[in-house]
Amino acid sequence: MSVMLTAVECGSLSKASRKLGLPLATVSRKVSELESHLKADLLIRSSKGLDLTPAGRSFVTAAKTILDQLNEAERAAAGEYTEPRGDLVVTAPIMFGRLHLLPVVMSFLAAFPEVAVELMLTDRVTHFLDDQVDVALRIGDLPDSNLIATRLGTIRRVTCASPSYLATRTPLKVPQDLATHEMISFESVSAQSTWRYWSEGNEVAIPFRSRLSVSTIDAAIDAALAGAGILRAMSYQIADFVREGLLQLVLEPFEPEGRPVHLIYDKQNRLPLKLRAFVDFVVPRLRERVTKSAL
Repeated sequence: MSVMLTAVECGSLSKASRKLGLPLATVSRKVSELESHLKADLLIRSSKGLDLTPAGRSFVTAAKTILDQLNEAERAAAGEYTEPRGDLVVTAPIMFGRLHLLPVVMSFLAAFPEVAVELMLTDRVTHFLDDQVDVALRIGDLPDSNLIATRLGTIRRVTCASPSYLATRTPLKVPQDLATHEMISFESVSAQSTWRYWSEGNEVAIPFRSRLSVSTIDAAIDAALAGAGILRAMSYQIADFVREGLLQLVLEPFEPEGRPVHLIYDKQNRLPLKLRAFVDFVVPRLRERVTKSAL
């Protein structure tokens, strides 16, 4: 049943084999054996992928319920509902995770020695089912879903540069003044970038071509610290440098509203203690860190 559900979720037997770490022949054989056992065709195989037959749709619905109950029984037998123990997969954006989530996770591991955490730091949006994620930290507005979201605070986009750079350039009073400045971007130097601001309720788009383009925010911050030009980043990414006087904020009145930060996890009938312990432990600590990183 697990192989069958994975094949349906992935949309093809080959993708299911890669996800499960099994040979394609094994995956195909297991699905065929299941169909033989049930004496019914469950899948329609084509060059475009897999489709479910009516019998397949009914079976998949029932199988999901059965496997959920089996997982619940295994968790109970393993003691996940009597004390925090087991593995957790947690994901977050790379820089936020390194600066703020990792220190909190290390404290959590010291407090709960029977729990292990796999921390996935990535700037792509992960999926709870496909990536087998238990908890995710997300920055930005959330789509409607059945996931539980706990708000941690708000961070905003800011524009900054080193004091040494700003001392040699025309003062930045309005976004249009950026036309006389050097900008550090994440686009190709041959491509046009656009920074968007707000003035009197209207969006102000500032197109430009940068002379320096980088592929990571760490490199962009290093360049700004060295006086290479104007940088646009999230507040938590440069908060320490601003407080130390190494970077200076500009155009603050024109920045858009802040973006929410949430910790989200899947809604379950019974929450394993390892997950409840993790949420209860990290939420107040992350809220404190988000507040301190605000500018």
